[in-house]
Amino acid sequence: MMRTPDGIRPRKKKTGIMLLGLLLLVAGIVLAACGIMGKSQTDYYARKTKLPAGEWIDYATGKTPAPELGEEDYKGRNLTASGRSKQTVLEQLEKVTQFDKVIMPMWIPFVILGAAMLVLGAFLLIRNDVWPMVTVLAIIFYLVFLIYPLYMLLRQALLNSEGQLSFEVYEKIFSKAYYSNAIWHSLLISAVVTLISVLIATPMAYIMSTMKIRGAGVLRILILVSSMSAPFIGAYAWIQLCGRNGVLTNLLAQIGINIGDIYGFKGCVIVMSFQLYSLVFMFISGAFKSMDNSLIEASESLGCAGIRKIFKVVLPLMLPTLLAGALLVFMRAFADYGTPMLIGENYITLPVLVYKEFFSELGGSENLAAAISVIAILITTGVFLLQKYIANRKVFSINALHPVEAKKAHGVKNILAHVYCYVMVGIAIMPQCLVIFNSFRNTSGRMFAEGFSLKSYAEAFNTVSNSIWMTYLMSSISIVCIVIIACMIAYLVVRRRNVFNASVDVMSMFPETVAGSILGIALLTAFNKRPLLLSGGMFIMILSYTIRRLPYTVRSSAAILRNISPSIEEAAVSLGTGSAKTFFRITTPMMMPGVISGAILSWIMIITELSTSIILYNPSTKTMTLEIYSQVIRGNDGVASAISAILTFSTVIALALFFKLSGKKEISM
Repeated sequence: MMRTPDGIRPRKKKTGIMLLGLLLLVAGIVLAACGIMGKSQTDYYARKTKLPAGEWIDYATGKTPAPELGEEDYKGRNLTASGRSKQTVLEQLEKVTQFDKVIMPMWIPFVILGAAMLVLGAFLLIRNDVWPMVTVLAIIFYLVFLIYPLYMLLRQALLNSEGQLSFEVYEKIFSKAYYSNAIWHSLLISAVVTLISVLIATPMAYIMSTMKIRGAGVLRILILVSSMSAPFIGAYAWIQLCGRNGVLTNLLAQIGINIGDIYGFKGCVIVMSFQLYSLVFMFISGAFKSMDNSLIEASESLGCAGIRKIFKVVLPLMLPTLLAGALLVFMRAFADYGTPMLIGENYITLPVLVYKEFFSELGGSENLAAAISVIAILITTGVFLLQKYIANRKVFSINALHPVEAKKAHGVKNILAHVYCYVMVGIAIMPQCLVIFNSFRNTSGRMFAEGFSLKSYAEAFNTVSNSIWMTYLMSSISIVCIVIIACMIAYLVVRRRNVFNASVDVMSMFPETVAGSILGIALLTAFNKRPLLLSGGMFIMILSYTIRRLPYTVRSSAAILRNISPSIEEAAVSLGTGSAKTFFRITTPMMMPGVISGAILSWIMIITELSTSIILYNPSTKTMTLEIYSQVIRGNDGVASAISAILTFSTVIALALFFKLSGKKEISM
């Protein structure tokens, strides 16, 4: 008779306890959520009907018969006060669902039972290992706040007003030039901007990595500052420079040169290209640091030099990195709302079209906006998968035993290299310089006047100070949430690899393929009705910032964790320290410098966010980017410049803090 090997039975028992704890945890969360929804629904209907909560529940569950309107409730053709109250009750009773009838009277038992099951389930999980519970919570977080909103968006895109499956909106999109042109415009702008960004950034990264350029450190910082500002601020500055009444337009007109205006397709391409090329530059600069110089020297010794060396050796080696940078530029350009809205005029792109269709009171359609959003997600997901496929086919590893070093160049080659770098960086940083300059100009009403003053800053702090503080408050709360969640998810992905944590990894990266305005509309579609009413407050904006900026911080945190030897944690566990205590007392402190430096970059992206904010904000949660946008639309250039300058100064301070904490002198990806 075979005996069960030692250790098998305890392991099965442990697995059973963990599964039981998992079930109790999930069931507890569901029951507690139902209880909270029941309480919310009860309060909502009681407030609408002006009845005590208990009395309303009796009506809703049928314990008290529904009131009937009689002759005494009418005064002529009009209802009396009591008649109007009865009619309100009857109207609200028609809205009550069977689910409401269950959760409203039982909300207290649901909350108590759910909380008890949640605590017991958490105890059973933590007793053995805390990380299964973290996995469950992470999956629930993404299912509720990402997958469910996207499902609701897809549902709205596929169902007509009668709730039946219909493709009428898609037929309308592809049959009418107004809608199909918007898709083509977005693809064309994104493709052209990506190509130009690669053409600008690749030579610059090569020059600054292989040649000594005077002031290279300053140039790298200026490139970063130009890339970290809100895209539409660049559009606003270019309008001031090259608009129909721009500084440069008028200056050249005086000497007989007509350059036209900056609006339309060409304006969008110019603004986005000179703001986004820095992303490709950072990727390729990082690739040069990991490239072995002996490969380049070997090619030169075999007669492959000059331009031929670049195309035959250098570019093939950094193709995966180049594609990663190009993908990021494409995604940013495709998702940009502010630039085409300000400078595009009649050149409509998908984010602008989605916004107009969703919020327009004249001929707009939420179903049409949802359908366009689904098409946009399919396009970006397709581009993302194509980039991954190509990059994976070209993947290889290099040990940089002899890294590429910058060498002193001479003659015409040296002059041309300096001129190219200075001119390209100068054009990229020029909009920010102009905005800062205008912020100190004197104003008379909404117009600029002669001289300089701080009047624009004073007016900004007097009129929109709430938006300034709200920006810093929401971005700070968001970044705390991002750091906590990113550290947890990174640990799951790197140290606790299994199918469930792999699904968490995929869900955490998916927001990269969703434009900000589309994520905002998805959240608004899902959480704009009771009992899941989250719209109109600070929470939903913080939630959107957290979801959108998590992928970068998760990726950077995972990269840091891979460089930390697991033997340190194993030693702590072998000495009797629990897994949770080991993570918080040993692993987290080692990760924190890198995580915080990555979080600072995410914070900069949050304070310059527009596309999500413009969908979800209300007057009390207006941010600086929204205020800049509003002031530009009103023609109040002084205040718009002052707020833009405050954002730029915030970016510079945050970058300085990043360099201080990380000990780096530049940012590369």
